[in-house]
Amino acid sequence: MHTDDLAQLQTLLEQERTLQFDAFIHDDAWALGTRLRSLAAARSLPVAISIVLGDQRVFHAGLAGSSADNDGWLERKFAVVRRYGHSSLAVGVECRSRGVDFDVDARLDPTRFAAHGGAFPLFVRGSMVGVVGVSGLPQLDDHALVVEALRAQLAAA
Repeated sequence: MHTDDLAQLQTLLEQERTLQFDAFIHDDAWALGTRLRSLAAARSLPVAISIVLGDQRVFHAGLAGSSADNDGWLERKFAVVRRYGHSSLAVGVECRSRGVDFDVDARLDPTRFAAHGGAFPLFVRGSMVGVVGVSGLPQLDDHALVVEALRAQLAAA
């Protein structure tokens, strides 16, 4: 494992450990989703934003410049988070750090799973209750926007 990959993976896993809620209900999803939309709109970012609780989509927004392709990416990233219980970026970094091609070596349909940054698990006291995600930017930027919004949401609580 490369030192850079290990450091990045440790940072990503630390984000997952610290960006957790004591409770997360539909109103919290709305607050987080609108926070993400406001951040993206203020920066004129061409993104799609989605939040699911369990299997229910409870928030979705597409900003100018985003497309149905971004919705497809969100579904594929969300599938990775649901399967592995980690952010889509963490799964991708972990694979790359081992010299593994996720699309081949995971033996999952690449039209249904994408280990690219932008989807993040929603944890309530250690249990995953949903997923929040952004698609439309380079994967590190998608991930960073979600983390920024989660940090702000937790700080406001």
